[in-house]
Amino acid sequence: MQLTNMRQLEATIEIVTGLHIGSGDTEMHIGGTDNPVLKHPHTNEPYIPGSSLKGKMCSLLEWRAGVVAVSNGSPIGFKHLEKLNGEQKSQAEAILKLFGISGGDKADDTEAAAAREKIGPTRLSFWDCALDPDWMKGIKERNLLLTEAKSENTINRISGEATNPRNTERVPAGAKFNFRLTLKQLDGDKEDLLDTVLAGLKLLEFDGIGGSGSRGYGKIKFHFHDTGLQGKFDAIKPFEKTSQP
Repeated sequence: MQLTNMRQLEATIEIVTGLHIGSGDTEMHIGGTDNPVLKHPHTNEPYIPGSSLKGKMCSLLEWRAGVVAVSNGSPIGFKHLEKLNGEQKSQAEAILKLFGISGGDKADDTEAAAAREKIGPTRLSFWDCALDPDWMKGIKERNLLLTEAKSENTINRISGEATNPRNTERVPAGAKFNFRLTLKQLDGDKEDLLDTVLAGLKLLEFDGIGGSGSRGYGKIKFHFHDTGLQGKFDAIKPFEKTSQP
């Protein structure tokens, strides 16, 4: 195999509804929120980890391909390919080429080893997404905050009493982040993996990123810097050619 090209996809991620990607900080602070968002340790500015985008995008593509039951909920791996055929297998192979496999997925038998050789190295490299400098400049000029505190509680269905109050920190709607993705191309790649990448990004728009997506959090929109790529992305219909298992 030979690396023949590396393509960079650059876009602005617009936050359409408040975004919460948790920091894992379990320490309570006086006057603070129960669930803070992830922030850069030096600038204290929120950002979107590349790992969050990668994990959610891969998961959505696996659900679209109908391979989650085959892997029993685990990320798809070499050992699952022998249980698939047709369009499902083709989609699973594309997912493995793009996202790679976990370190625990060993190609022990001959068939799995052959699959590893066919799949090759991981094609996608995700970048952490920092706040867009132009958007940040406007926020600072207007002396606005980078995050908001969203208050929530549970309502008793009979008494109407509000219980379990909590405050969740969110990046507010309208915030913008710089997005970058690197797609490697090998001489043995016969299919256009870019189509699968764009389908995965479209699924992120449909679903959202971060926590509490079912409650309306984390809806996003991609604005690609390349107008031709934007047109191709807008035309993507991720379920149009998906075969049912």
